[in-house]
Amino acid sequence: MSPAAKAKTATPAAEAPQTPGYEESVAELVAIVGQLEAGSVPLSQAMELWERGEKLAASCTAWLEGAKQRIEAAKQAGEEGS
Repeated sequence: MSPAAKAKTATPAAEAPQTPGYEESVAELVAIVGQLEAGSVPLSQAMELWERGEKLAASCTAWLEGAKQRIEAAKQAGEEGS
C-alpha cells in the first residue's frame, strides 16, 4: 500500500482512542484499589474494577519496562561514546 493510500485509510488523531499515560494509569489504579478495599461496590462492579485494574497494572509494567530499556540503551550509547 502506498503512503498516500495509508494516509487516506488512517484514523485521524482526533478519532483515535486515547491511551492514558503512566501517571494517569497509576492514579486510576490507586482509585480502583481504594474502591475495592472499601468494599462498597456490588460484586459485579467489583469484578469489572478488578479487570480494569489488571489491565492498568499491565500497562504500568509495560511503561516501566520500556523506560528501563531506554535507560539501558542510553547508558550503553554513553559508554560506547566514551
